[in-house]
Amino acid sequence: MRPDRDAILKALEQVIDPELRRPVTELDMVRDVLVDDDGAVSVTIALTVAGCPLRHSFEEQVGRFVGEVEGVTSVRLGFDVMTPEEKAALVTRLRGGAPADRTISLLPTTRVVAIASGKGGVGKSTLTANLAYALSALGEQVGVLDGDVYGHSIPHMLGVHQKPVAVDDMIVPPVRGDLKLMSIGFFLEENAPIMWRGPMLHRALEQFLSDVHWGELDTLLVDMPPGTGDVAMSLGQLLPRAEALVVTTPQPAAQQVAVRAAQMAVKTGMRVTGAVENMSYLAGTGQELFGSGGGQALADEIGTSLLARIPLDPVLREAADDGRTVLEAAPESETAQAISALAETLAGSRAGTIRKQLTVLS
Repeated sequence: MRPDRDAILKALEQVIDPELRRPVTELDMVRDVLVDDDGAVSVTIALTVAGCPLRHSFEEQVGRFVGEVEGVTSVRLGFDVMTPEEKAALVTRLRGGAPADRTISLLPTTRVVAIASGKGGVGKSTLTANLAYALSALGEQVGVLDGDVYGHSIPHMLGVHQKPVAVDDMIVPPVRGDLKLMSIGFFLEENAPIMWRGPMLHRALEQFLSDVHWGELDTLLVDMPPGTGDVAMSLGQLLPRAEALVVTTPQPAAQQVAVRAAQMAVKTGMRVTGAVENMSYLAGTGQELFGSGGGQALADEIGTSLLARIPLDPVLREAADDGRTVLEAAPESETAQAISALAETLAGSRAGTIRKQLTVLS
């Protein structure tokens, strides 16, 4: 029986562009569908750029969904490249008709959480990467902006090395599963240093927030640079409605400096949503290598809650070096459980969320 062409087009509605996270039919990427009498089907998809690094995802999805259509005996997928006019139409569609010169591309419903610390070396970037994965595991659509421009490490920790794709004046961020990522590290050769002054950094961050197609994110996590310098001030100005999650280690030296990061967040219009004590104790032993009480002292001083105490765990470090999260490497570990609990707390604290049953008054 000759396969029904409409049924094939219906099956293609299930094929999702791995970067844009929308059906290829909705994006007008299906260039052609040919059906032979013997059940052989040929599909042509127009990509935004030649040599798309995620072609294998299209091949797997088209083969799976079209192959399930009654009467299909074989599936062949070919690729083409969008014309300039098609790219312009795609950008307009993705932006919902909004002008290209708007300040921020994030939806008003996207929650922005800046992960901040007063000093380096407290595990802020590692926590950001793992927390992003944990929130995604809860069903949220999550983006990660590596704002730690001089010490960018998020791409390495999540094992993402593909380059962003430019479609006209819009940047499509690399993806890792359901996570969308953006970092200055994607634009550098190997481990080249950043040697920019404040205005250049401000413009780069502005582009990451205005030209990047973040899509329908529930939460954008921003890995803030340590301290209170140019980058931190720029992000505070560009994201005035963001929340700040302040990270410290237990010792007073880190806690006292973290207070400054919290104070700066407030001065730039952010709301401090909580504090996290990282490296609280050695996993499996409870030994407090860096002292105790810094997280609670930080929370008390800045008038917020201590949301989590995360253990120091060699597995966490090993996983980050391998480009994985501890939730993937050791999901049952003490550290993975602590980060998952933090994600649940953070998700439950979203503005407008009722976290406990209200008393019914007659």
